[in-house]
Amino acid sequence: MDQNVALPELTDSELSLSDRIATLTFRRHDVRNALTGTGLIDDIISVADWVKRTPEVSVLILTGEGSAFSAGGNIKEMSEREGIHKDGAFGGDVYTVQEKYRLGIQRIPLAMTAIDIPVIAAINGPAIGAGFDLTCMCDLRIGSSKALLGETFVNLGIIPGDGGAWFLQRLIGYQKAAELTLTGRMIAADEARTLGILLEVVEHEQLMDRVMELARQIADKPPQALRMTKRLLKTAQKMELPEFLEHCALMQGICHNTEDHLEAVNAFIEKRTPSYQGK
Repeated sequence: MDQNVALPELTDSELSLSDRIATLTFRRHDVRNALTGTGLIDDIISVADWVKRTPEVSVLILTGEGSAFSAGGNIKEMSEREGIHKDGAFGGDVYTVQEKYRLGIQRIPLAMTAIDIPVIAAINGPAIGAGFDLTCMCDLRIGSSKALLGETFVNLGIIPGDGGAWFLQRLIGYQKAAELTLTGRMIAADEARTLGILLEVVEHEQLMDRVMELARQIADKPPQALRMTKRLLKTAQKMELPEFLEHCALMQGICHNTEDHLEAVNAFIEKRTPSYQGK
């Protein structure tokens, strides 16, 4: 762990930090890292808030321990929504259930979209339903050869209640997203790469090595410019060009007045490796 950086306390995950790269590993392999019925939702929210407040972090990696990245919702919990189980994530009347979504899993997409550093999903195995949607909330996705992805909500008679229908069509276009969402079919890693969901597919044993290699390439960049570039990419999705260019001009003015910008220029001229201070 990087010295002098306090990590948040987590329940069902493990967080590590090394060389400006934070790795959040889901550790509920007993339920295939299901997001509901575990502490994973709160863990993800805590880490999302932590990285925003921690300038020593430049990249966040999400991955799962065990055979799955995340099975999404706990299906057993869905079947046990009455009687003594009515207080679970899916029990209660219409108002109660919608409040549980609002105050539960829907906090994840709001927190993920507010993260201003690059987030990489290292998909070590199946990412199903809400687990798949979580990967779509990341900036980059690399899958192992064992990755299996699916927007499978319709198979259980429900809809993507965590915003999946919003994220997926922005990632691969409306028609293909509609086909995957309406059929609920699973896709293997190679098809996911062809569709543009996965950036790369690697052998299972090489997954974390490749993800760390990519993360280091990103983390080596000037920290302030990196965060502003991530914000810029997200802002570009919702602004018209004239207003966006005004926004770019302002952010560029900030960048030109940083010490890291001068260090990058001088290092380029002097043909040496730059040393950034995040200033």
